[in-house]
Amino acid sequence: MVRLLHLAQRDGDTLHDALTARMADLPAALLRSITWDQGTEMARHLTIAQSLGAPVYFCDSRSPWQRGSNENTNGLLRDYFPKGTDLSTHSTQHLLAVENELTNDRGRPQRPRAGRTLQGPAIVQEPSALRR
Repeated sequence: MVRLLHLAQRDGDTLHDALTARMADLPAALLRSITWDQGTEMARHLTIAQSLGAPVYFCDSRSPWQRGSNENTNGLLRDYFPKGTDLSTHSTQHLLAVENELTNDRGRPQRPRAGRTLQGPAIVQEPSALRR
């Protein structure tokens, strides 16, 4: 499952508000922990953990293997947003469309493939207009 957030600013308060609002509809069984890289926007991680009821873990610097799911998802997102893209320029609706396209009927993100129809909230048509 992919959940993308539209952040007007990269700071702890903005992340806290956006993350708690975006994850509010998830059943507790799907939100067991959060694993993050280092970043100043994670400054309110204790408040976020308390608000969501899920512990927050930080990976060691330069250790991407400690967050394999995140790295895989980042690779999938590069099809839509090249490295260095300012995501704040994309609308919430655009981020939701990408999120829906990446999430299949089992809730696991994967690259849409030609000839494959995903069942669930989104039907993928190739080539996607969302891709760069």
